[in-house]
Amino acid sequence: MLGHVNYWVFVALLMAGLYTVMARGNLIKKIIGLNIFQASVFLLYITMGKIFGAPAPIAVEPVNGVAGEGVIYSNPLPHVLILTAIVVGVATSALGLALVVRVREAYGTIEEDEIESQERAS
Repeated sequence: MLGHVNYWVFVALLMAGLYTVMARGNLIKKIIGLNIFQASVFLLYITMGKIFGAPAPIAVEPVNGVAGEGVIYSNPLPHVLILTAIVVGVATSALGLALVVRVREAYGTIEEDEIESQERAS
């Protein structure tokens, strides 16, 4: 049970983010929920790519003509993908916040139910 703490944290963050997105009417809180959801996925991928006791896959001088034979390395691919996902996540959050600013200018509020009532009234 304690050996899988990272998975429990992943599930807790995932559910907290999903709940925030679905249950809140405030657009800023929805963006924060999406960021929490995204952070949980980052956590999952990073912990899956790490092998405890395994070194980083860095090229070393060959010993007896073979470099790193029989050595188990940590997989660098999930970490590289997460770096890209972080950049995309920051850009997505910035775009979402810019849209919230435009919605606030247009409707005078960032609450979904108030926006819907204004739309129905017009």
